[in-house]
Amino acid sequence: ELGWISKVHVNRPEVVRHAEQIKKWRTVKGNWQAAWLLKAVTCIDLTTLSGDDTPSSVRRLCFKAKHPIREDLLKALDMHDKGITVGAVCVYPARVTDAVNALKAAGCNIPVASVAAGFPSGQTPLEIKLAEIKLAVQYGAREIDIVISRTLVLTGQWEGLYEEIRQCREACGEAHMKTILSTGELGSLANVYKASMIAMMAGSDFIKTSTGKEVENATFPVGVVMMRAIKEFYWQTGYKVGFKPAGGIRTAKEAITWLMLVKEELGVEWLTPELFRLGASSLLEDIEKQIFCHVTGSYPLQHDLTMA
Repeated sequence: ELGWISKVHVNRPEVVRHAEQIKKWRTVKGNWQAAWLLKAVTCIDLTTLSGDDTPSSVRRLCFKAKHPIREDLLKALDMHDKGITVGAVCVYPARVTDAVNALKAAGCNIPVASVAAGFPSGQTPLEIKLAEIKLAVQYGAREIDIVISRTLVLTGQWEGLYEEIRQCREACGEAHMKTILSTGELGSLANVYKASMIAMMAGSDFIKTSTGKEVENATFPVGVVMMRAIKEFYWQTGYKVGFKPAGGIRTAKEAITWLMLVKEELGVEWLTPELFRLGASSLLEDIEKQIFCHVTGSYPLQHDLTMA
């Protein structure tokens, strides 16, 4: 429905001003902070996307996914029996089988997510993108993070973008599809809004800010624009699409701010792993440090959180 995006205008100065206010929000303290941080843990896509990933490093990551916070810390918070795990484990297609086997051996049902479709550049022929998606699903991935061709956005080929995402959605089958917009390379906030709308029209279960490989990744102005698009899409269709900021989110305070922003823009019902994820590789370490400090009153030494 091109009419939804034909006259889009984004008031950039107001969006930026709002984003600056978000950064100044006071963070919660004490038990409230611990509760928000544990909520953030359940929404993390624990990620490793390195050229030196190995079966053993993926197994280690999967162990951490099942045990994201030290058991004694959870017992101190009376949360040890709540089944707290991360939202998913995210790897390259070649490592999906390793992750699936490791999680199965650990006896947990955490989904494996795989990046695909020419990640991270998107500069791959569509036929290869679709083949990569199908292989990742065949290997056992239950979630697929595709990346769009930025060229289609920058040249205004909205029908082409829709068709590419639609075919990727079809290739995913029963797997959930998160569409990475690579917002730092789309040129304008208006393009971010339009690409968000097109991705949702084409059947995306989530829209995601970044690959984590761009110069500019998840930012609050982009987050506000994407969430406003999600809200508009929900008003128009009644269908809830998830949101995933990714790239550069490293501190517990940033994680809580993203959660608060989602609560303000979309509502409490979006604060579940089914509708909100945080793409991160090092965020969990800082969250566990903050929980350790809350429980013990001091920050951990290097050996206290060896799995972080």
